[in-house]
Amino acid sequence: MTGGSLGFELPEELVIDTDAARRAVGDFIREQLRQAGFERLVLGLSGGIDSALVAFLAAEAIGSEQLLCVLMPYRTSSDASRTDAEEVVRRLGCAAELVDVSGMLDAYFSTPEREDASALRRGNLAARMRMSVLYDHSVTWRGLVAGTGNKTEILVGYTTLYGDSACAFAPIGDLYKSQVRQLAVAMGVPEAIVVKDPSADLWPGQTDEQELGLSYAKLDRLLYWMIDRQRDPDELTAMGFEPDDVERVRQQVATSEFKRQMPPVARLVRQDIDDDSLQPGGRAAPTRQ
Repeated sequence: MTGGSLGFELPEELVIDTDAARRAVGDFIREQLRQAGFERLVLGLSGGIDSALVAFLAAEAIGSEQLLCVLMPYRTSSDASRTDAEEVVRRLGCAAELVDVSGMLDAYFSTPEREDASALRRGNLAARMRMSVLYDHSVTWRGLVAGTGNKTEILVGYTTLYGDSACAFAPIGDLYKSQVRQLAVAMGVPEAIVVKDPSADLWPGQTDEQELGLSYAKLDRLLYWMIDRQRDPDELTAMGFEPDDVERVRQQVATSEFKRQMPPVARLVRQDIDDDSLQPGGRAAPTRQ
């Protein structure tokens, strides 16, 4: 492990060239906007490191005047999260809007059959409600919704389908959490955001690592060798990973595959519609004879 001077653990195999990553993500953001015919972006700014980094990357790529950050606290959200989000907005000088989602969520859970809903149910609906708010703002702002999910969360399914996983594109979706932290330091994301315990802030006291059962440094390293380097369970155990951790993470990756795919379509014609038929100038889709 390295990165002690950064205030967090950074597995040596996950060290990246931050300048190259910065350029690549910037190019990606501009190209996604160009392809879709947009010039502006909107994103949900929680006060956490992922959304803060995406905001910094977007502002650098297209200019802060083209970026709208929407802050969407719930009544139990951490005051520190809002303060950190406001500091990001101040530093970037971008447009921002505050939308308190408390009334929307409380109204749904106020009925007798829902008032005893679990924290998980409430957290999932909060994530989906926030994405609905973002997509409404995408109309008035005339901008694409940028996702803020990282590779670690995407791989283990630590996302809410049609909630935080819903977006037009994911700028940091190929960066493990440890790499997100490294790039955030390089880009000047406020230190208070970089070093604090990651949390989706879905309920009081909730932290990511507590729910995941592993530190991000350990989980990132395990995923890197399991997914990127295709090591099998026996090899991973020989490398020093706990067998129980290997099996649990393997299961998480496998069972969350549906979250990483477009909804399957039942094919009712013999020929599949290939990608070429969906592109301008491509072959026509098969027709019934």
